[in-house]
Amino acid sequence: MAKRQKREFNDFGLGEKSSSKGFRALNKDGSFNIEKTNIPLFERLNFFHTLVTMKWSHFFGFIFLGYFTVNIIFAVIYTIIGVENLTGTQGMTSFEQFMEAFFFSAQTITTLGYGRVAPLGLPANIVAAIESLLGLLFFALATGLLYGRFSKPVSKIRYSDKAIISPYQEINGFMFRLINPQKNELLDVEINVSVSMKRENSELRDFHILNLEREKVRFFPSMWTIVHPIDNNSPLFGLSTEDYNKKDFEFIAMLRAFDESSGQMVYSRSSYKPEEIEWGQKFVYAAKQSNGKTYIDVSKINESEKAELN
Repeated sequence: MAKRQKREFNDFGLGEKSSSKGFRALNKDGSFNIEKTNIPLFERLNFFHTLVTMKWSHFFGFIFLGYFTVNIIFAVIYTIIGVENLTGTQGMTSFEQFMEAFFFSAQTITTLGYGRVAPLGLPANIVAAIESLLGLLFFALATGLLYGRFSKPVSKIRYSDKAIISPYQEINGFMFRLINPQKNELLDVEINVSVSMKRENSELRDFHILNLEREKVRFFPSMWTIVHPIDNNSPLFGLSTEDYNKKDFEFIAMLRAFDESSGQMVYSRSSYKPEEIEWGQKFVYAAKQSNGKTYIDVSKINESEKAELN
């Protein structure tokens, strides 16, 4: 039973096999360093996820591009039908007539309608009716996507660029720091840290959950130093920096918390490789008291100084 339980939690869904040294399962920004290939196009498409997660500049670019593209298409249709079927048009040249059709389309798709230009005849009215319906659907979709982007809880937890091996009580510890740079309050913050390492004379990897000095905090207004004591029960016990490189270590941190502002759970991830770990260091104190307040210098999240290891 014990052997079966160990197997069940052995790879965390990241895969046991590492084909090359320097393999990283989790990028520093929390994204997975895994790409899926040979997927049929329609199985790969996920417009909602793409539009909700893309950059704001790309999102608005997509909305404006779609808006102008649809209006151009309908302007072409009105031009083909004949601008004489649009009352109130004054354009003399083909370009002027096309622009009249374009701006009439822009009024129709938004159901605005200034009244100067109106469809005349059955074909033009049918096209205008279809465009009005598509306009309602388009802007309802755009509004939903915009709300989805604003309402989606986003965690911007900042992790220290490096982790350290530092003296801790009578032993040493693996440590890194994190902070919430935003003003939203995070409650019931919980973190777990695991380490991935290559097996002896094998390309397969083992995963170990590390015991932490503190895994949960009720409130998270300050900077938090995550500490794994390297005691006799630690998978890091007795290992040197050469062993970290040889075994191709990867430390994976996963945090979750309740965001008081959105009323939802937020998640954050990051990782550390051996070249991002400094030995014989300790983090400098980043807080100071002044005028009855405690100030946290976020710029010091990576600052450390030399310390004698135990």
